[in-house]
Amino acid sequence: MKEQLEKIYSNAVIDIENSKSTKDLEDVKAKYLSRKGEFNEIKKGLKDLSVEDKKVIGSLANEISQKLETSICEKFKLFYEQELNSKLQKEKIDVTLPGQYIPRGHVHPLTSTTNEICSIFQSLGFSVVPDEFAPEVETEYYNFDMLNVPKDHPARDMQDTFYTNIAQNVVLRSQTSGAQIHAMELKKPPIRMIAPGRVYRNENINSRKNNFFHQIEGLYVDKNITFGDLKGVLNEFIRIYFGESRPTRFRSSFFPFTEPSAEIDVQCIMCQGKGCRTCSGTGWLEILGAGMVDPNVLRGVGIDPDVYSGFAFGMGVERLAMLKYAIDDIRLFFNNDVRFSQQFK
Repeated sequence: MKEQLEKIYSNAVIDIENSKSTKDLEDVKAKYLSRKGEFNEIKKGLKDLSVEDKKVIGSLANEISQKLETSICEKFKLFYEQELNSKLQKEKIDVTLPGQYIPRGHVHPLTSTTNEICSIFQSLGFSVVPDEFAPEVETEYYNFDMLNVPKDHPARDMQDTFYTNIAQNVVLRSQTSGAQIHAMELKKPPIRMIAPGRVYRNENINSRKNNFFHQIEGLYVDKNITFGDLKGVLNEFIRIYFGESRPTRFRSSFFPFTEPSAEIDVQCIMCQGKGCRTCSGTGWLEILGAGMVDPNVLRGVGIDPDVYSGFAFGMGVERLAMLKYAIDDIRLFFNNDVRFSQQFK
């Protein structure tokens, strides 16, 4: 048995020397030192030896096993370093080479338009209402009642307003005008605020309408505020936003929460007032609605209309972006076509 152990050891040493990789060494280790390996098979026969022979052969087997373990580990370490260095050499990166260009995204035109409009009004002394005071999910109380909208007004009909299952009389807001009620409840005059946000209406989608879009609400309440102040602020905004003085007109209109009310048009940017398909041949395009805050609205929030007055306005962000960038279809803003957004850098 001693000679058998020495022969196995001699063969194992040769196999270790002939190994060319860590994989070969794993095979050698399995062949000689695993549970089914040759040394383990020899150890199974120790039970048939005398006590003295068991000591001698057992000691020799353990000594040979330890030698093989040491030899395999040393060679494994050598191969591992060689293979690692070879892999590192193949995967070496030259950090001095120019990097690969990765295209970057761009701010969406609706976001940039909203930011631009807010910046203009902030420069005129208006502050932006935090989102928590202008929620998208509103009650009819703020979306209609406090805005002097009668119970039988068509805007309350299911065809225009999205009602929710959250609770009775809870809707997706159909206008940002509710933000002015929150603002006047939270703060006493003077108040100069704007509130940007999304609104929802049950509309048929086409090139000019969508069932959700973006508005910016504005409100100015103080002593001795007149319609002249309203015209001055909005004309200055139009001048700054379009980058030049553009002809405007104020048309008489009706909104339940303002009196008198007006719709503001600018000369069509597409045809310069000559008449085209975009402006339906009129030469004018509506950009916002505005008016003096109705006294009933002021009374509802505890502001005395005999002491204070104010004006409010609401504008569509999509409409202003379409006019500034000559976009003829509102759906382009929501189609997630990267070719569209890449044009706005």
